[in-house]
Amino acid sequence: MPLLLQDKVAIVTGSSRGIGRAIAERYAKAGAHVVISSRKIAACEPVAQAIRTSGGSALAVECHVGKSDQLERLVIETKRAFGGIDILVCNAATNPVFGPLQDVSDEAFEKVLQVNLRSTFQLCKLTLPAIAQRGGGSVIFISSIAGLHGSLALGAYGVSKAAEFSLARSLAVEWGRQRIRVNCIAPGLVRTDFAKALWENPELLERVETRTPLGRIGEPDDIAGIAQFLASPDSAFITGQVLVADGGATISDPL
Repeated sequence: MPLLLQDKVAIVTGSSRGIGRAIAERYAKAGAHVVISSRKIAACEPVAQAIRTSGGSALAVECHVGKSDQLERLVIETKRAFGGIDILVCNAATNPVFGPLQDVSDEAFEKVLQVNLRSTFQLCKLTLPAIAQRGGGSVIFISSIAGLHGSLALGAYGVSKAAEFSLARSLAVEWGRQRIRVNCIAPGLVRTDFAKALWENPELLERVETRTPLGRIGEPDDIAGIAQFLASPDSAFITGQVLVADGGATISDPL
């Protein structure tokens, strides 16, 4: 019986660690050829090598998603190595500011939008025609529940993630007839280096765990399983959606 993602080609940005790495490893175990990318090749290559050592197929490509020329190179090298693209996971993100929007500089706000939103838009423009040429596929944005509500500390980040929801919906409408599905995953707090400042704060961690029905924060593999589902034929009738994975935090009564 063939593996779930047998011979599919998947680009996963920000996949040298955390959620991106967990997704790439899941995809490789399911039979996909995965492209590991992040800002530094030295961080990507060990992940790709570990996948190859385990019997999977992986290519490491250095790519700072905030730079258009590097996005173009990422797509070119993927096609050169594997012949095409079937799956795109936009996971790379940044959050250089923590505090009210009033205190966010124009430069910081622009950086958040450039990395979290514009790069996703640009990478989709580069990859969706290639995915269509292969008969369709799946695009997944790793977003955040920060895009679902207001925040005193993560406002700029939340703005970029809310915009990502809208981008996914419009792309889903535009490319649906070419059998391309576009969806978002909106995680809550997950134990990654990206969110380390949050879950290493004992008071904040306790507050999150107390209000979360499942009583814990997420782990990278919790999100990787959903990403595998969205990349597979099992989700063939799902597009333009935001799948929340937060242990129930957004539906619980704060009192």
